[in-house]
Amino acid sequence: MRPNDLRGILQYIPQFRDRTFVICLDGGVVTDDNFANLLLDVAVLRSLNINVILVHGDVEQTKALAVERRLPLSDLDGNGPTDSETLLLSLTSSNRITHEILEGLAVSDLRAACANAIVAHPKGIIDGIDHLWTGKVERIDVDMLRMFLNNGIVPIIPPSGFDGEGKTFRLNADSVAVSIAEAMKACKIIYISVQDGLTQNGKFIRQSSSTKLDALLSNKGDIPEEHQSKARCAAQACRLGIPRVHIINGHVDEGLLAEVFSNEGIGTLIYANEYQQIRPARKRDVRIILQLTKESMQNDELIRRNRSYIESNLPDYYLFEIDKNPVACVALRRFTKEKSGELTNLLVSPAHENQGIGRKLIQFIENKAREAKFEKLITLSTQAFAYFQTKAGFSEGTAEDLPPARREEYERNGRNSKILVKKLQTGS
Repeated sequence: MRPNDLRGILQYIPQFRDRTFVICLDGGVVTDDNFANLLLDVAVLRSLNINVILVHGDVEQTKALAVERRLPLSDLDGNGPTDSETLLLSLTSSNRITHEILEGLAVSDLRAACANAIVAHPKGIIDGIDHLWTGKVERIDVDMLRMFLNNGIVPIIPPSGFDGEGKTFRLNADSVAVSIAEAMKACKIIYISVQDGLTQNGKFIRQSSSTKLDALLSNKGDIPEEHQSKARCAAQACRLGIPRVHIINGHVDEGLLAEVFSNEGIGTLIYANEYQQIRPARKRDVRIILQLTKESMQNDELIRRNRSYIESNLPDYYLFEIDKNPVACVALRRFTKEKSGELTNLLVSPAHENQGIGRKLIQFIENKAREAKFEKLITLSTQAFAYFQTKAGFSEGTAEDLPPARREEYERNGRNSKILVKKLQTGS
């Protein structure tokens, strides 16, 4: 799916509208030829009523300036000690980057402002080492940022903060993004760097839960040093309640839109442990599944399934829990020979409708189908077909799209359900 296909991105717009994305740009991205396109992507997000807060780093520019002035750097990225000369170099570089971003957004007629929204204090003495002018975030001025966003202004946040006495402290941009996302209750952090994403022992990480990432970080050497900052910040963000953290390559044309508006994405996705809410059904869950689906079967929304059928096909079923209370179910019927899966029995209890649970279950089944190397996912519906088409990216198909055994059932039951199909890209 191409990100500029409006029909393809339609399913994502409702869940992102009026939500906040924190986008963190590495300094190396700003000097790239693709930077202007990245800012155009930001303009697209704003046109869809997605709030955007831009944080930027300055590592590449500060390194270059230090070489130009023949000055040593006491620290590279705001994690170690910052002496006064390094602070000055960082501030000079940061001001230039902020100006470039303002210029680039102006081309798309976007209003933006550099916001001194970070209250910081000294990082202090750690393991006997005085970190001098390196700081840590004490507080985010949420009211200021909301005022900007409410007036259609994109806040630009440099990697520095101020204390109550007007002193400036250097900050790590990756950590700043986490603090802002937590304070603003953002639904995403998107780190845009010059690398494709995270790797583990040289192997690209397409997606990972924050729990698994924490385990990788605890094994020294699994995550390379150049990925450590973003990996640690991504895991921390998920622990603080940010549902998704993306790490992508800013050199890729339309990469930002591809990451946000497609299932496959282009980089690494780190997700909070909400998938722990979805678990395989167990034998004792048969009664719950029957309760969840009873009304829909009576209304002819779902094909009738008795206890015996559910028990014999229990490995196909999954339950969505809130506080260990099952509130929804779904099933994946596998046609391995035909490399196809069927999404069935999607049902959310009335008390938990309109909370995005259905979309999460569809995405879960889609991921399961991809893991099984299926080439397409089908679903049959008599009343909810519009939902699958507009919210989940399914297209109307024909009986020819069904595996032979499923086609025989379809023709035999006479329900005349609409056949919906979604082609899957399983990747490498």
